[in-house]
Amino acid sequence: MRRHALTYRTFGMPLETLKMETSDVPGLSEDKLRVRMLYAPVNPSDLIPITGAYSHRVRLPAVAGYEGVGCVIDAPQEYSSLIGKRVLPLRGDGTWQTIVECDPALAVPVPDTIADDVAARAYINPLAALTMLETWPVEGKRVLLTGAGSNCAEYLGAWAYQYGAKEVVGIYRSDSRVTRLKKLGIKPVSIQNMSQISSVARETDIVFDALGGPVAANILQLMAPGTRFIAYGLLTGQAIQLASKPGAHYKRFHLRDSLAGMPAETWQRKFLAIWGLLGQTELPNYQVFPSQEWRQAIEMALCPSSQKVILDFADLAPHDK
Repeated sequence: MRRHALTYRTFGMPLETLKMETSDVPGLSEDKLRVRMLYAPVNPSDLIPITGAYSHRVRLPAVAGYEGVGCVIDAPQEYSSLIGKRVLPLRGDGTWQTIVECDPALAVPVPDTIADDVAARAYINPLAALTMLETWPVEGKRVLLTGAGSNCAEYLGAWAYQYGAKEVVGIYRSDSRVTRLKKLGIKPVSIQNMSQISSVARETDIVFDALGGPVAANILQLMAPGTRFIAYGLLTGQAIQLASKPGAHYKRFHLRDSLAGMPAETWQRKFLAIWGLLGQTELPNYQVFPSQEWRQAIEMALCPSSQKVILDFADLAPHDK
């Protein structure tokens, strides 16, 4: 059996450093689950590590991709009932490859009612959004989202209402996001409208910031004492720099930190909640690319106003030579 994997051996721009490599698949470890990948999305969180932004956390060479859905083709006896079933093979090898091996206790079974394209996107952004909403309750509060066109911000906004938020405002960068935000009940504010952003910031109880940079710094500086500012992304590539200490409580959120030491039982329970939430959420449109067209897929994913992108690994069957 042969494995095809989008691998990077040095850090740099994804289109320059990624290569589709082919290798023999070794014998299965007795404590691993073997999964044939079906779909894997292309997210900013997949691309940013390739650039070296988190080089201290990545051991090279590495296979790209953090989430996706696949079908179990081999398993230890204890987990043999999973063979032929769809799972999310997470927290192991990169998912941008035809064959993934993972810890069976952490493989998340996918309900029959969840489509492949939904399951493929059920990890990074949904789990981050759910964890933030559970950690910093929004009931009865005015919520402000930056980078409101991103997947994670959409989940935060849509689910915040289910968690009792009084109001959700979203700062967008591309006009193409406005209709979608309104459909989710998120009040759109252009990133160009600094006066409106400043006004909203003064009345906001909690901010979930995906941008960083000067806009985020301005919001944090204007927020009332005792409010909360959660920084979970850095889409601008710029850190928040302040002239003086803010009145709001600032907290950095990394999904990786919340997963450290999490028992497998807790991990599985979180996904039971996610399946329920996703079943009530209309996900954004997406475009599927055969995995051999990964360059075109990444080019689209790098365009802020484009559709979301999913890689389809069916064009590279694991038995191909």
